[in-house]
Amino acid sequence: MQHPSPGNASIEKDTMRRVMTRVVPLLIVCYIISYLDRVNVGFAALTMNKDLGFSAAVYGLGAGIFFLTYFIFELPSNLMLHRFGARRWIARILFTWGVLSGAMGFIPQLSAMTGLSYEAVFYTLRLLLGAAEAGFFPGIIYYLTLWFPAAYRARVIGYFMTALPLASVIGAPLSGWLLGMGSADGFAGWQWMFVIEAIPAVLLAGVVLRCLTDLPGQAGWLTPEQRGWLTRTLTDEAAQQADRPRMNVLRTLTHPMVLLLGLVYFSVVYMNYTLGFFLPTIIRDFGLTPLQTGMLAAIPAAVGALSMVFWGRRSDRKGERKWHLVFALGVGGVSFALAALGSNPALIMVCFSIAAFGIYGSQPVFWTMPGTFLTGGAAAAGIAIINSLANLSGFMGPSIMGWVKDATGSYTSGLLLAAGMAILATVVVASFGVQRFQVARQ
Repeated sequence: MQHPSPGNASIEKDTMRRVMTRVVPLLIVCYIISYLDRVNVGFAALTMNKDLGFSAAVYGLGAGIFFLTYFIFELPSNLMLHRFGARRWIARILFTWGVLSGAMGFIPQLSAMTGLSYEAVFYTLRLLLGAAEAGFFPGIIYYLTLWFPAAYRARVIGYFMTALPLASVIGAPLSGWLLGMGSADGFAGWQWMFVIEAIPAVLLAGVVLRCLTDLPGQAGWLTPEQRGWLTRTLTDEAAQQADRPRMNVLRTLTHPMVLLLGLVYFSVVYMNYTLGFFLPTIIRDFGLTPLQTGMLAAIPAAVGALSMVFWGRRSDRKGERKWHLVFALGVGGVSFALAALGSNPALIMVCFSIAAFGIYGSQPVFWTMPGTFLTGGAAAAGIAIINSLANLSGFMGPSIMGWVKDATGSYTSGLLLAAGMAILATVVVASFGVQRFQVARQ
């Protein structure tokens, strides 16, 4: 490995610091709002289900049905981002999902206007929300590959994905507080929660249009030297992959590694949304108030935020991906199983917190892997395919958990299923060849 000259090292340091501070914070804020608008239905369920007469199965289906349209529109949306540019397409996604997320607060009013049942309006809005938000996350992952060399990607993705647990750290107490407000001006607490938490998405659409830059070569906020260094570095990395067979979108659809990574991430997303959608009700069953529930639900999320930063940085520092992912998945699966079998509330929360370390810590490492064998349009398509396949578990998980709860009166079997899937994913990743996922240390 060639060592960079002192001059290049200085340009590299200054460039990456500038890109990091300009690009990543805005994306983190956008993803916090995205995830909050996606899973705040889990807190709404604490009072919404009773107000609207929803069973656990109806709620679970409504929570999960979001991912059907998310799956259908994921790949087309990511291809549109590749064609029209991240700035315009991400702004479009933010605006449409903000409007539809806010509409969730008007289910009774929309039911009266349309003559549809509460359940039908709930399902329809969740389907539309999935279509609106499709492409956001994989689009951001693809966008980051256009700005950050490979040696930086695990830590950058780790920083970006702290938005997932941070959304819970911020949103759980906020949602619990809004629910505890009760009715005001004819609106229930859960209705105010949907409306208030949707407003930032609409406002952020304008911020993205103004502040985001599609490509490094267009970045007026970098000096010519910085633009030149970053463009050359990314071009050189792409050239190193030129001897690999080029793939079109159709070939990407059937690439074995794309499908295997989709299977692995399926288990990660399954555990992630099991926590996001059902942890509030599991905690509420300890006999706590909505605000207390929100405060406790924030603990695993805080652990997850720390693990994303720590585990992503460690993976970059060691130049190793595979075994970092294996360890994180294994910890998540075993801890989920222990939480499912536990009976002491304090011990259950400890297990969920350790599980969060594995679930969230695995994700920045995982998302460095597609970029090791996919480039250009194939990368945009492959990332979208992996994410859309995985997000089918977002439909299956809540639906299965709701059905299990109605059938057995307990979440134990559903949690054990999630744990088993994580163990399966651990075995799959352990079977991968090591060299494919090694990166040069800088």
